[in-house]
Amino acid sequence: MNINDDLEKLIENLPFFIQEYLNQHNYKDQLIEIVLDLGRRPEARFVSGNEYLSQKIISWQDIDYITKRISRFSNENRAGIERTLHRISCIRNRQFLINGLTCRVGRVIFGTISVIRDLLESEKSILILGKPGVGKTTIIREIARVSADEMEKRVIIIDTSNEIAGDSDIPHSGIGQARRMQVAKAELQHQVMIEAVENHMPQIIVIDEIGTDLEVLAARTIAEKGVQLVGTTHGNCLENLIKNPPLSDLIGGIQYVTLSDEEAKRRRTQKSILERKAYPAFEIIIEINSQNSWTIHENVKNSVDLFLRGNFRIGQVRQFSLIDKVKIKCQRFHNYQHSLLKNTKNLNNSFILPNKNWILINQLKDKKSLKLKSKKLIIYPYSISNNLLKEVLLKIGFQFILTNEIKKASLIIGLKKHLKQNLKLTNLAKQKNIPIYTLNHVNLYQVTKLVQFISL
Repeated sequence: MNINDDLEKLIENLPFFIQEYLNQHNYKDQLIEIVLDLGRRPEARFVSGNEYLSQKIISWQDIDYITKRISRFSNENRAGIERTLHRISCIRNRQFLINGLTCRVGRVIFGTISVIRDLLESEKSILILGKPGVGKTTIIREIARVSADEMEKRVIIIDTSNEIAGDSDIPHSGIGQARRMQVAKAELQHQVMIEAVENHMPQIIVIDEIGTDLEVLAARTIAEKGVQLVGTTHGNCLENLIKNPPLSDLIGGIQYVTLSDEEAKRRRTQKSILERKAYPAFEIIIEINSQNSWTIHENVKNSVDLFLRGNFRIGQVRQFSLIDKVKIKCQRFHNYQHSLLKNTKNLNNSFILPNKNWILINQLKDKKSLKLKSKKLIIYPYSISNNLLKEVLLKIGFQFILTNEIKKASLIIGLKKHLKQNLKLTNLAKQKNIPIYTLNHVNLYQVTKLVQFISL
């Protein structure tokens, strides 16, 4: 991968005492951003951590020196440097005077998307998820360049905050031959998205930070017109997207469905369930776990459906580095439907809630969990009737032993509210890697559902 950051153009707009320090720094190529707050020492944030740049504190004159050498700040309090990708954001006081600056380094990283080149060539719409600062904008910039230059597609970039192609009328060379449409105000992004389709006949539209109902609706409209979408939105994983009502329409939307008694019995679910209500606008989702590890959902429709049914989901994990070749492996992901249902209004909160610590442990021990049913389980019951548990286990056909010694247990089953109060027990289980499964209510139906969940 090749990196182009134009770092000198950012440094030369800083006060001289900061310039001098940064120019001599051994790791300036790992610089992420520079923070300048009035009355405080200037601070640089590197990949490895934070570091003060001087003993001198920032004055009004220092802030004024920088703001006069960059472009004007927009309504979103962002500015840039001509023909670069650097972003300067300001903090204002009550009188709207600037008393703090965050200077973020913008970089073009060529070769970033080699790990997902096959997905791009599939001509399916791609949505990228990840926390702030993980590199979503860098990825879609490279996607735009590769699509326009190497795949010879007509690409339009909707550049609302000028982060993708820079803060000038002439777009940065990092987007190649892709065209860029700027947005006067952030709240008008959805209009520019539709305008791009109607006026400029793109094959691919690239959008950064889809966040409002109108932008989601515009994305669905564009997808229905047969145009390939590449976008980013907030959220770490598919679960976050499903739980976010405005954004859930990107993956088809979620609705309540009331089943008949026979259908509910056949599915072994409650009568009121959640289902996907439409086809997803984005057919592929990429979760950016870290810069070198991405989780891929190649069939969003199936992933969402399996999630809502309470089943395990299969996803690809693609890992890469500058030295090694790309590694692709399949991984089973536990369903967090219980969390979704717990946080949704007007739902019965009596669903099974597996302990999160066990879920994290179990992701590393999938093969072991698959063999649970064939092994003799040693169960430690907590605040739950032994007779009730025996009745369910015998009915389903588990080989089991009930124990009063937690150290001998292979798993713990108990009432959630009581387990929460017993920190000593939960800490001991965590140390011994003993999974904990909890119930909101103790009854025959809920215990049966829990045992069925364990047997998956």
